[in-house]
Amino acid sequence: MIMDNIGSHQCTICGNVKAEGEGIRIVLGFICSDCETEMVRTDVKDAKYPFFIHQMKQLFVEKNA
Repeated sequence: MIMDNIGSHQCTICGNVKAEGEGIRIVLGFICSDCETEMVRTDVKDAKYPFFIHQMKQLFVEKNA
């Protein structure tokens, strides 16, 4: 997760940088509100569902392991 000195974070899903209040923090990661909205509306049969699962797994993988 990238964070600068004004409270911006890089979204784990899309990679865009958003302000602190424009998403949710999960573990050591960040998900922007746009991705959060898209994820909760995505059906498990949708082609994008596996992508979201893969990106979410990155939140739980230790970066320097």
